[in-house]
Amino acid sequence: MKRNHTILSRFTSGLCSFFRQGFRTKPSTSSFVILLTLLNTALYNWPLFSFSIKNLDGFTLNSLQTLMTVFAAIYLVTTLVLYVLFILSRRLGKAVCVVFALANSLAVYFVVTYNVILDRTMIGNIFNTQYSESGQFLSPKLAIYFILLGVLPAWLILRTSVQKTSRIRLFAHLIITVIVTSTWIWQSQSHWLWIDDHAKQLGGRIMPWSYVGNTIRYQNQLAKENVVQTLLSDATFGSNEKTVVVLVIGESARAENFSLYGYDKPTNPLLTASENVVALKNATSCATYTTESVKCILSHNNPSGSFSEQFEPLPSYLQRQGVDVFWRTKNWGEPPIKVASYLSSGDLKKNCEGSECDYDGVLLSYLAEQIQESDKQKVFVVLHQTGSHGPSYYSKYPKEFEFFKPICRSVELSNCTQEELINAYDNTILYNDHFLDQLRKTLEGLKDTSSAYLYVSDHGESLGEGGIYLHGTPYSIAPEQQFKVPFFVWMSPSFIDQKHISIDKLRAREQSTQANIFHSVMGAFDMNSEIYNKDLDMFRAARQQ
Repeated sequence: MKRNHTILSRFTSGLCSFFRQGFRTKPSTSSFVILLTLLNTALYNWPLFSFSIKNLDGFTLNSLQTLMTVFAAIYLVTTLVLYVLFILSRRLGKAVCVVFALANSLAVYFVVTYNVILDRTMIGNIFNTQYSESGQFLSPKLAIYFILLGVLPAWLILRTSVQKTSRIRLFAHLIITVIVTSTWIWQSQSHWLWIDDHAKQLGGRIMPWSYVGNTIRYQNQLAKENVVQTLLSDATFGSNEKTVVVLVIGESARAENFSLYGYDKPTNPLLTASENVVALKNATSCATYTTESVKCILSHNNPSGSFSEQFEPLPSYLQRQGVDVFWRTKNWGEPPIKVASYLSSGDLKKNCEGSECDYDGVLLSYLAEQIQESDKQKVFVVLHQTGSHGPSYYSKYPKEFEFFKPICRSVELSNCTQEELINAYDNTILYNDHFLDQLRKTLEGLKDTSSAYLYVSDHGESLGEGGIYLHGTPYSIAPEQQFKVPFFVWMSPSFIDQKHISIDKLRAREQSTQANIFHSVMGAFDMNSEIYNKDLDMFRAARQQ
């Protein structure tokens, strides 16, 4: 970390020196573009070059040539864009450079602090982060990065007077730059293989093109998804018993920190002691970020990825089939849904009492009353938790659940010891254990009703393993902590009897995914339809012979 700050200070000092000279000499537009390109490539891309150096074979001539090829590629793209902007208008060019400087400073901070890469997945996380969550990332270190790498360069860019240069001359300079740089890149074909092998890691660290390009990709994805949802085929119900099914969507919970899965710390004392709780083995998420995982959980045919045709999600489908559907959330990221009742944490807090109203416990506020008021025989409830969302794990549970100590109280996770960080995270899992036990008691209190809940986390979480924090790493290179998730089921005795469930069979399942949710809920309600896939229904597979 000290080394990073030293590099940062040297770059900033050099930046000031360059532009002080610029104030006195009034550079030409071409010189200004070249200067900005060099500074952008060096000042904001040092995390990329740091990654490259660590993954090359030492300081050999071949490694140096690879670095030069990477540098040339970044330089080519940056100078091409800047020349075009300044050919159009010097004011436009300066304005865009100011925006890039401010945005780059924030991007570099998050790449360095949390070791994330700014691919489309991470851009989706950023766009879907709530205001209340974004405030958790504020820190003195962030302010330092923003001032030194953002505000100061932006101010210097605005202060520098630039000589007017004819568009023809600028265009000629652009052509020469493109030819020279492209020639270097072309003759370096032997280094392309290394670049291709590390394309995801490199592409997500190139400033500003990582977040610019992936923002465009993300918006294109949204545009494809923003189409009318196709209605699924209607269903029939094989029975008319009063049945309540609750789907709890966890947040950032990873399986390896649950004692139900063999973790050596008692993070699940209540779940472990409960009857009819089944922890499903080897469960995985469809993605490493919320929006994609929630979409997958609620989809009948989309275990991962995006399709041009969008089908109605599980809550909307059940509601249209006559099931009463209640959605209660302390989170975000669900697709468009049509339900009987949608309540945010703000709505629920109005009638909440007790110490848990600022935490996930608010999701259980007057839940029993809402279920009992329904005149339908089938009720489906979704509880979308804030769960173990980082980086401020210490803020996700009431004080009385601070069982594991000492804890990390900083959003700059690398400043905490591994013990402090894991303790804070484990306390969120302990509180979740309490939450699910309270849900069980609520369901057990319903008269003449068979009930069950399914709990699955949207994705996992990295806690510093390999220097990686949080989540959102591209699935193909993500550590298993980000996609191995807790997935378990609780069933009331009447539910087990009516569905003829064998607990042992359910517990013996070797593999489960979020794709099982849709069809297992259909099975729980004894629904039959053309879209029902019995092979994905966990309850059907666990029936007694």
